[in-house]
Amino acid sequence: MSTFSSKENFVNTFKVAVAETYGRDFEDTKSVERYLVLGHLIRDYAGINWKETKNAIKKSQTKQLYYFSMEFLMGRLLTNNLMNLGIYDVVKDGLDALGMNINEIEEVESDAGLGNGGLGRLAACFMDSLASLNLAGNGNCIRYRYGLFKQKIENFQQVELPDCWLKYGNVWEVWKPQHEVKVKFGGKVDAYMDYNGKFHMKYEPDFVVRAVPYDEPIIGYHTKTTNTLRLWDAQVDENSVKPGQLGQYLSDVSALTANVYPDDSTLDGKRLRLKQEYFFVCAGINQIIESHLRVYPSLDNLAEKVAIQLNDTHPVLVIPELMRVLMDDYNYDWDPAWNIVTHTVAYTNHTVMAEALEKWPQDMMRDLLPRVYMIIEEIERRFHYEVDHRNMGYLFNSVSILKDNQVHMAHLAIVGSHSVNGVAKIHSEILVNDVMSSFAALYPDRFNNKTNGITHRRWLLYSNPQLTDLLIDTIGDGFIKHPSELSKLMDYVDDPILQNRFMEVKRERKAILAKYVKDTLNIDVDVDSIFDCQAKRLHAYKRQLLNVFHIMHLYLRMKKDPNFRIYPRTFFFSAKAAPSYALAKEIIKLINMVAEKVNNDPEISRYIKVVFIPNYSVSVAEVLMNAADVSEQISTAGKEASGTGNMKYMMNGALTLGTLDGANVEIVEQVGYENAQIFGLHVEDINELKKENSYNAWNLYNQDANIREVIESLKNNTWANDPNAFQLIYNDLMLRNDEFFVLADFEAYIYAQSLVQRMYEDRSRWARMMLINIAKSGYFSSDRTIQEYADQIWGLTPIPFEN
Repeated sequence: MSTFSSKENFVNTFKVAVAETYGRDFEDTKSVERYLVLGHLIRDYAGINWKETKNAIKKSQTKQLYYFSMEFLMGRLLTNNLMNLGIYDVVKDGLDALGMNINEIEEVESDAGLGNGGLGRLAACFMDSLASLNLAGNGNCIRYRYGLFKQKIENFQQVELPDCWLKYGNVWEVWKPQHEVKVKFGGKVDAYMDYNGKFHMKYEPDFVVRAVPYDEPIIGYHTKTTNTLRLWDAQVDENSVKPGQLGQYLSDVSALTANVYPDDSTLDGKRLRLKQEYFFVCAGINQIIESHLRVYPSLDNLAEKVAIQLNDTHPVLVIPELMRVLMDDYNYDWDPAWNIVTHTVAYTNHTVMAEALEKWPQDMMRDLLPRVYMIIEEIERRFHYEVDHRNMGYLFNSVSILKDNQVHMAHLAIVGSHSVNGVAKIHSEILVNDVMSSFAALYPDRFNNKTNGITHRRWLLYSNPQLTDLLIDTIGDGFIKHPSELSKLMDYVDDPILQNRFMEVKRERKAILAKYVKDTLNIDVDVDSIFDCQAKRLHAYKRQLLNVFHIMHLYLRMKKDPNFRIYPRTFFFSAKAAPSYALAKEIIKLINMVAEKVNNDPEISRYIKVVFIPNYSVSVAEVLMNAADVSEQISTAGKEASGTGNMKYMMNGALTLGTLDGANVEIVEQVGYENAQIFGLHVEDINELKKENSYNAWNLYNQDANIREVIESLKNNTWANDPNAFQLIYNDLMLRNDEFFVLADFEAYIYAQSLVQRMYEDRSRWARMMLINIAKSGYFSSDRTIQEYADQIWGLTPIPFEN
C-alpha cells in the first residue's frame, strides 16, 4: 500500500524511514533530518509516474521539447510537489499527528540557486505548465553550487555572500553518473581526407571536463506526466590534467559550476561565462542525441521528434554544436545537417537592449571552441551567399553574425532557427519594426509573438490560499485546471459582500507580510496603509530610481508644508544588483538611506515607511506579491520585453501602476484603462526624442522645481553626510542626459501616484477594480502560453498514457 494512501500509512512509514536513515528514534531527530527524509519519500513516490512518463513517451514515440536556459528559478518545491501530487492534506494531517507543523518543515528548504530573475522564473513556470498539460518537456541547465549570491545590506549597501543552497543537499535530484559527457575546450583542429575523398575533423582539446547530470522530476498538477529538469555538474577528468597543473585544473573545473553569470566585466570573467554556456549546451545536445538513438535508428527524423527552444541568447551555441555533432560524429553533409538543425531549433528573444544581446570576441571563441568557431564561420559564409542571391546584400552589414571582431549571438540564433518569438505584443513589434527589422525583411514568416505567462498554481493557489478559497466559494474550482474560467468572477465584481470579503483577504495577506518584515527586519508597518511594491532585478531601465525619487519628493514636501499629508503608504523594494553594476548598487544604497531617514522621522513615518527586503527570491515574492495593493511596473517604455511580476500582482488583486511597456500593454487591454494607472512617455515619444536629439535633462532641472529639489538633495547632505555619496546617480542623470528618461516621466508619475491614492480611498471602487484584475488574469497563465508554443512552434501533442 502506498506511503501516502492514508494519514496512518504516512505516519508509520515516515517514522520508520527517519529512524532507519539516522539510526535514532524519530523523537530524537531534527527538523532538517525529517525534511530530508520526507523529500526523498515524495521524490520516490513521484518516481512511479516519472518512470511511466518515460515509458509512455518511448512507446508512443511522442515528440519531446528540450528547453535550454541558463536559469531555472524553481523556488521551494515541497508544497508545490505535494499539491501537484494531490497528497498535501495527507502529509499535513500526518505531520500534525506527529506534533509537527508543515510550515516548519517547509521553512527548512532553500530556494534552489539556479537563476537571477524573470528569465529563470519564466522557465520554471513553463516546466510546470508543460507537465500539467501532459506535454513532454525537459529542462536543461547548470547545477550551480552557489547560485547568484546571497544579498545582505550592510551600511546601507549590498554585500554579496555565497548562496549555500546545497548545504543540506538537494532532496529532489537523482544523480545520473552513467550519463556523463566529456566537454572539450581549446586545443587545435586538424582536417584529413578519407579514402572516399571526404574530409573529417580531428580535434585535440587542451582542457576536458566531465559533465555529470542530476535529474529533478517536474510534477504536473493531478496528472501522471512527470518531466525532467536536468542539471549538469562539472567534475574532473583525471586523464586530462597536465603535469604540474593539478591546482589550476581543479580550480578551472570548479569555477564552471560555481555561480550563475560570473562577472563578465573582465576578460577572465567573459571566458568563464562562455565556457559555462558551451558546457551545458554540449552536454545537453549529447543527451538529446543519445536519447533519440535509443528509440530511432538514425538522426534523420530528429526534427520530427525533438524540439529545442533557446531561452535567450545564452544557449545559442546549440546551433553550431548540433551541426558539429551531426557532421563530425555522425557523418552528415552540411545541407542535410543544417536542415535538421534549423527545423529543430527555435529562439526566444528577451530583450531589445543592444548591450544585453550577447556578443563574444571572435578571438576568444576561436581559442576556446576552435571547431565550433569554424562552423560559425561557415554558417556566416553560406548566409552571406543566401542574402546576396536574394538581391538583399544591402542588408548584410546589419545582419552579419561575424562583425566588428565579435560573434553576434542573437544573429546566429535567428539564422539557425525556424522560429523567433518575442514575449509580449509590443516587444515582438519592436523586434520586427526596429531591432531585428533587417532579419524580419529576410525572414518575415519566422517572427511571432508568445506573450509570457505565470503558473497560477504557484502564484495563486499555493501562495495565496485565502484568495483561492474566496474564488472557489464564488465561482467554483474550475479555474484550477482552466484558468480562463477566472473570467466568471466578472459576474460578481459589483457585489458589495464579495468586495468586503476581498478586502478582508487582502488585509490578511498584508498582515502576513507585515509579520515577515517585523520578524526579519524589525520594522513595524501599518497594515492599513497602501502597500506599494517594486520587486525585480535592479537595473537602471526598470527605474527603481523613479520610485525612490517620488518618495524623496513626498518627504521633502511634507517637511516643508505641515498642511500636506498623504494617505499612509508603505513602499516595498526588493532587488539584487549585479556585483559589478556600480550604478545599480548605488541606487540600492540610496533606497536604504532614504528608508533610514524617513522611517526614523516621527513626524513623517506615520505617513511613509520604506522597506527594502534583502535577498530577493521566489520565496520572498510569494509573501510580497499577494500582499501588494500597487504593482510598480515603471520601466522606460520600450525597454521591458514583457515582465511577469506584473502578472503575479494582477492575479492577486493589485493595481498596475506602469508605463505602456512589455505585458503592461496587454494587461490594460484586458482590464481597461480605468482599472490600471498608466503614465509617462510612450515608445513613439521616446523614439521621437531620440531621433530629434531634443531631450535635455538640464532643461527639466531648470524648469521644474520638484525635479531640482530632488536632484539637489542627492548632494546637499539630506540623505547622507557625504555630498558625493550618490555621485554616480547624479552623473547618470545630469551628465549622461538621463538615458532612461527618469526625469522626463517624473511629474507624470507623481500625478499618477496621487490618482492611485484617490482611487484607494474609495474602498468599494478599489475592491471592484481589483476583482476585475483577478477576473482578467487567466489570460496570463503560462498554460495558455505553453499551449501556443506547443501548437504553433513545437508541434507537441499530449502524452498518450495507457489506462
